[in-house]
Amino acid sequence: MLIPLIVGGASALVTGGNMDVYSRINRPPLSPPGIVFPIVWTILFTLMGISLYLVWNKENYSGSKAGAYFWFFAQLFLNFIWSPIFFGAQQYLAAFIVLVLLWLCIIAMIISFYKISKPAAILQIPYLIWVTFAGYLNLAIYILN
Repeated sequence: MLIPLIVGGASALVTGGNMDVYSRINRPPLSPPGIVFPIVWTILFTLMGISLYLVWNKENYSGSKAGAYFWFFAQLFLNFIWSPIFFGAQQYLAAFIVLVLLWLCIIAMIISFYKISKPAAILQIPYLIWVTFAGYLNLAIYILN
């Protein structure tokens, strides 16, 4: 369960002091204050860990655990690299492309989790919604800046 939290923490460390970029750039309507992000991400990483645990512990299932693990770690990797691209390199278009790939991997992960554990899949719906919202923010920031 700690894997996503560790990866999220590592991404925050790699991003370092570049989070102040968010306060200096032109932001679109509905942009939340910066303090919202660490709170939401901590919740989402916790839900990821719970979902992974549910999949890992499931004994009778109709899906492929290997496929579920692949999509889980693929989305986690893309999640990890997004922050340094967006905040560190300030490459907003590249970050948006990574976010689109992340969104697709989350959908694939939810589908693969659903075949193994419905609760594990359902726990990822807030993540998909948040990344969809993040996509709006990211694309708008690219356009505005």
